[in-house]
Amino acid sequence: MTQGEALTILKTGANVFLTGEPGSGKTHTINAFVKWLREAGIEPSVTAATGIAATHVSGMTLHSWSGIGIAESLTRADVDRIATKEHIAKRLSKAKVLIIEEISMLSAKTFEMADAVCREVRRVDAPFGGLTVVLVGDFFQLPPISRSGEVTFAFTSPVWRSLNPLTCYLTEQYRQDDADFLDVLSAIRSGTVETLHHEHLTARHTEVLQLPPDAPKLFSHNADVDRINAAELAKLPGVSKKFRMSSKGKDSLVEGLIRGCLSPEVLELKEGAAVMFTKNSPQGKFVNGTLGVVTGWDAGGYPIVKTHSPSTSSGHGFRVTAEPMEWQVEEQGKVKASVAQIPLRLAYAMTVHKSQGMSMDAAIIDLSKAFEYGQGYVALSRVRRLAGVYLTGLNARALEVHPEILEKDKDFRAASDAAQEAFAQMEEKEVATLQKKFVKAMGGAIVEGSKQNVPRRIRQAHREQARGGKPAAGLPGRLAETLQSVRDAKTLKEAAKERGYVPSTIVHHLEELAELGKLVRADFAHLVPVDIAGEIHEALAEADGDKLSPIFHALGGRHSFETIRLVRLMKR
Repeated sequence: MTQGEALTILKTGANVFLTGEPGSGKTHTINAFVKWLREAGIEPSVTAATGIAATHVSGMTLHSWSGIGIAESLTRADVDRIATKEHIAKRLSKAKVLIIEEISMLSAKTFEMADAVCREVRRVDAPFGGLTVVLVGDFFQLPPISRSGEVTFAFTSPVWRSLNPLTCYLTEQYRQDDADFLDVLSAIRSGTVETLHHEHLTARHTEVLQLPPDAPKLFSHNADVDRINAAELAKLPGVSKKFRMSSKGKDSLVEGLIRGCLSPEVLELKEGAAVMFTKNSPQGKFVNGTLGVVTGWDAGGYPIVKTHSPSTSSGHGFRVTAEPMEWQVEEQGKVKASVAQIPLRLAYAMTVHKSQGMSMDAAIIDLSKAFEYGQGYVALSRVRRLAGVYLTGLNARALEVHPEILEKDKDFRAASDAAQEAFAQMEEKEVATLQKKFVKAMGGAIVEGSKQNVPRRIRQAHREQARGGKPAAGLPGRLAETLQSVRDAKTLKEAAKERGYVPSTIVHHLEELAELGKLVRADFAHLVPVDIAGEIHEALAEADGDKLSPIFHALGGRHSFETIRLVRLMKR
């Protein structure tokens, strides 16, 4: 599903689970939805499962928003007590749309406790007291943290089933454009890591590479991070400068902002220090994750940073003065608390946990002590290209994702296909009517002259239907469109470009079509030259087993994995 299609569904007021791989644009899509709501006069309640995620969206944790705090369970008396707190009751009563970011890190129990308080305060026996609820996250990433060690995902809760959210699974990729790297990440995500994927990662081992001097090091434990940052700063000559965080607002909210802010309360820097920006520049000069080095100080004493990321069209970094920026907690359109600090942190090291949500040009990653499912996947997927990955250690757990998620992901993808198809079949006027009704029910008003609410792909499907065509032909929308693109394209790369995917995704779609019995050889055989197909056919015939790595090596690496998979499809 594209971002535009997901946004269309969000605007109808449906309960939604917005998911997708790292870099697919979940945050971008939810920010567009929040902007649209505010333009219509509807103020959403933006929350997150963790303090770090909350700072990214100018919200507060769900624990704080709902009043449940650090409790791991609530009695009936506890719910009544929380519901009688004036500020909690006022907040929940006024709420209209509840957004929960990083839902993967929220336990089923916490999900249920927040639901119980909402029902009590709002006096409505419906999930979250009848609020429109939008859940955002990727369950392949870091799971809930529990004192007991037991992992219970939010989707296992009866509340999730009662909420029955429409799944919007974003399938476009905006962070990575490296085909080999995407193959590695996809293999980890699908639990199909093979020899070649290990070889790609082994090639990035630091024993055979020269380390970039200022790339951040990612570790699984805080102790390693603190030790390295302090040691590296101490090595630099000269006197350090300290920048202290300022704050305003309610103490409890300020404390939450401080815990979640990636910039420290006291930022100590020296000239020559490797740093990372922790916030997006409104002018586009840097983003959360941009790397650089302190080259000096401006007239006001603020650090001047020379960036190393390709922030400009020329591909070269530039010098920018890092001035204080604010992290805020907003509620009902009002700033309730804020902290201000230089948007930098030392870039010598950070934890995988704190890196979630960031994009990096390069990182030195130690996964030798990875202990949690998804930890390695999160760390690797922060980096844009395989050439930016520098591995100092890797254990078996680092390449594993939670087995429960491997199975559940199939359900999420199928549900997303169904939602996509259902909206493609709806009349454009019907979609617009749903959106207007939602806005009216929330007490808002759609601004006249705003951009078209229905994306091009859905409008195109409507036009096809009006001409009597059957664009989906009984298939999920994404598969039908891929099939048509493949039939029209001259090469696999051309089909991928047309669909906005990488080639491996196109082949995956074709494999799904074959499983459904909706693919014939004539649909895609033109993508593989006859002489190449013959050579690969022979290698496939001689292969022992279904793994592709031995075939790839037997062919001397002359043909890509995608081409081998296409030829394998011809045999079906």
